[in-house]
Amino acid sequence: MDAWRDRFADTFPLLQSLRSAAAPVYGDDWPSRAVLQQALAAAGVLTASGLPLRLVAPAADGLSYEVRLYERGELEFRERSWHDLFNVLVWLAFPRAKAALNARHHAAPAVARGRGPVRDALTLFDESGMIVLSADADLADMLRGFRWKEMFWTHRARVADGMQFLPFGHALCEKVLAPYKGITGRCLLFRAEPQILCLPATARLQQVDVLLAAHLADPATMQRTQELAPLPLLGIPGWCGDNGREEYYDDRDQFRPGRLSADQKRARLIHEGM
Repeated sequence: MDAWRDRFADTFPLLQSLRSAAAPVYGDDWPSRAVLQQALAAAGVLTASGLPLRLVAPAADGLSYEVRLYERGELEFRERSWHDLFNVLVWLAFPRAKAALNARHHAAPAVARGRGPVRDALTLFDESGMIVLSADADLADMLRGFRWKEMFWTHRARVADGMQFLPFGHALCEKVLAPYKGITGRCLLFRAEPQILCLPATARLQQVDVLLAAHLADPATMQRTQELAPLPLLGIPGWCGDNGREEYYDDRDQFRPGRLSADQKRARLIHEGM
């Protein structure tokens, strides 16, 4: 999808957590690199190595994306690209977490073939990640157990009151502009006290950013992709006009029963900080 869509974060409920970050780029046409750079500078966004984040054109000089970002503070950016625009917006919304994720990438040990399980998990979350805040441990168990209809329909009111869903992956945000049946995020679930869910959006995002950054910086986490629970986005109440019908959740192509991995069987809500 190449066409510019003004006020996109106000249009799609799935992008509501990016509304503040997106406000400076609204207008009749794509924001320039200079406009986005100004927003990053105004927010004081830094990499984990302490460098100001700078947007640069992609370069074929043999330096990897993650190394360039950590060692030079350079974020490769293509103008008129939703994928790259959302990457910048997530940096604005979750600067500490994005920096921590890049630092883990940079520190991950080299492997003989491929990226290795740690980098695979980090990349999956960077591209398709969701943050789920839950004040209700039972609902979190339903999510991890693929009990979609029970969670999203039977306990619909509890989900609205006791859970919040924040997109983090920039590829996932891009997909939201043209949502399709089966669009799936890969999420980290955090325990949150009810009062946290009632905070103003800016204050809540700041707390989530600190919490997520601490989790991503912990070398004991993100050891494999199975730590990230799947989440069919269009099942979330209010995120899709069709899901106000009970029979919507009977579509097993979209709401697959799944099978718990060993990691998911051992999983519990992450308790740090909230």
